[in-house]
Amino acid sequence: MNKLIPLLALLAAFPPLSTDMYLPAIPSLQAQWGVSLAAANLTLVAFFLSFSFSLLFYGPLSDRFGRRPLLMAGIAVYMAGCLLCAASRGVNQMIVFRVLQGAGAASAASLSMAIARDCFESRDRERIFAYVGVIIALAPMLAPVLGGVLLQWLSWPWIFVSQGILGMVSFYGVYRLREPLKERTRTPLIKMAGRYLGLFRNRRYLSLNLMMAFGIWPLFSFIGGSADIYIRRFGLSEQVYSYFFAFNAVALMAGFYACARLLKRFPSMALLTGGFTGVLLGGLVMLAAGGGTPWRMALPMAVMSLCLGISRPLANSLVLDQVETDVGAASSLMMFTYFSCGSVAMWVISQDWDDKIRVLAATSAGSAVLVLLALSLFKRAAGRRPAAATAGRMDT
Repeated sequence: MNKLIPLLALLAAFPPLSTDMYLPAIPSLQAQWGVSLAAANLTLVAFFLSFSFSLLFYGPLSDRFGRRPLLMAGIAVYMAGCLLCAASRGVNQMIVFRVLQGAGAASAASLSMAIARDCFESRDRERIFAYVGVIIALAPMLAPVLGGVLLQWLSWPWIFVSQGILGMVSFYGVYRLREPLKERTRTPLIKMAGRYLGLFRNRRYLSLNLMMAFGIWPLFSFIGGSADIYIRRFGLSEQVYSYFFAFNAVALMAGFYACARLLKRFPSMALLTGGFTGVLLGGLVMLAAGGGTPWRMALPMAVMSLCLGISRPLANSLVLDQVETDVGAASSLMMFTYFSCGSVAMWVISQDWDDKIRVLAATSAGSAVLVLLALSLFKRAAGRRPAAATAGRMDT
């Protein structure tokens, strides 16, 4: 188990590594290419949209052919996308090549979840997600700092070259991995779409998946708007901005670590509810504080990130607990929903708002309210089901 955690963490870290290292370069690329923030942020949105839709293919295909070959193919596509991004000569080229990069990164993020579901039972899987979360939280903490250092000493294409090198390390790790899927499906490829139709008929899975996707809104909204807020509104340098971004990532990492520890003492559902209650409170505090200084923005955001770190492993496990078969497809659809919602959050915060901090705060608090309502309805419905029907599900 311990040997698998670093590889799962590296695979799951592909999205933050692919976005957060690039964030400090956005203002300079705006100036170099003469484009608006909304246009520059299309390179982020394009990555996440491509990433999200590509997730839908890897899951069912991995149920049919195995996790390992799909991972190796996807990482190869990712490395090619990294090199092409490094060679971009304008925002339009960058958007196209980020689409390719996102398509490759989707294999790593989706199938890392499926591998965890293949190898670990519910309670162990919650802890694995939490421990992996501690490790991958280092990615958004270190990535913008590394990006800032690369911009200080080298040029922005080296950000993508370094991502390609990390892809090579992951490819080697997957090459040495023993296939984790014990029983492959025999469904013909033409009928793979039917797996998603089956998931859409699973109302518990579908509703929880959708609501938990809204729960990730604050993090993606922060990713999409933080560079503009800290660098343009507050006038901070790219390097200082990366430290504020790292501060938020430390809070996220602390939340993942706290989740792993608190699971030994508290029921999962209680922690999940408490986490999203904390997100709601953090959003309300940010809304009241008004974000007049960088720390009035950073401290409430850190509270929300801490609480998201506590709740995210439990949310992932709860959603996957609603399925018994077609785990790859379920994992892919879950990640697709999360990142699609994240893309919308990044698009919303990129608009020309008079006060982006208040928009971030209000939408974050609203997303937490939606999740808390969904959890309340889920607990009420679970209480009405026979005990046998809830066996193996999350503790309530």
